[in-house]
Amino acid sequence: MSFRGLGASLLVLFLLTGCNTADIYQDDRYNPPVYWGQHVVRSGETLYSIAWRYGRDYRELGNANGIKPPYTIKPGQVIRLDLRGHVPSGQSASPSPTRTARHSAPRHAPSTASKPRVQRAPEADKSLRDQTQVVSDIQWRWPNVGPVIAGYSTSGKVNKGIDISGKPGDPIRAAASGSVVYAGSGLLGYGNLIIVNHNEHYLSAYAHNRKILVQEGENVRAGQLIAEMGSSGANATKLHFEIRKNGNPVDPMNYLPPR
Repeated sequence: MSFRGLGASLLVLFLLTGCNTADIYQDDRYNPPVYWGQHVVRSGETLYSIAWRYGRDYRELGNANGIKPPYTIKPGQVIRLDLRGHVPSGQSASPSPTRTARHSAPRHAPSTASKPRVQRAPEADKSLRDQTQVVSDIQWRWPNVGPVIAGYSTSGKVNKGIDISGKPGDPIRAAASGSVVYAGSGLLGYGNLIIVNHNEHYLSAYAHNRKILVQEGENVRAGQLIAEMGSSGANATKLHFEIRKNGNPVDPMNYLPPR
């Protein structure tokens, strides 16, 4: 092989390995939706995890491919990404209402996205772990009470969620009640990942776990222990936490109780 050919091969290898990092959720180049090509289902994948990967609403992607609830798929099945579906009637997304929280100071930089409606503030005398806040008819709580080391951002250094630091083995808890629709390590940059479906609009994700303590199909309640904090797919111990509405990342700080 010539020196030029060897150099090109090494460059390709570097690019391929460089993609398999946590930067995948902090780079708008990896923030689809994708409406071209196809995806061949691999063992362990679910329609929810595939839709998450390509930035699609799982209901819309299922509809585009003739997959109906409970959205069962099997290895080897071809999911066409070039097809556009629609959300079945009766499940259409409602417009984002305005925020009416009763705390005075902002907890993070303002976002250009419309904010959800907060129905009540958390009780002030509760510990942070036990505090809850109802947003969009879902009772949310913190998945871990460690310090937030990286916030949600749609510009500059894009981050599709927030990062919370801690020690290996620290508890990761469900931010709201729901059903586990993915538990595995098949999404690049997320390590050991859990995705929880809360209703037809909202999903939450918990990445970089050391150990997953729940299984796909399991119903979990808000505050339930679901994983141990780790560094899988990351260069440090942390929880990367996301909330997605209709397939689109939203700022978790607009949903979680104020600190």
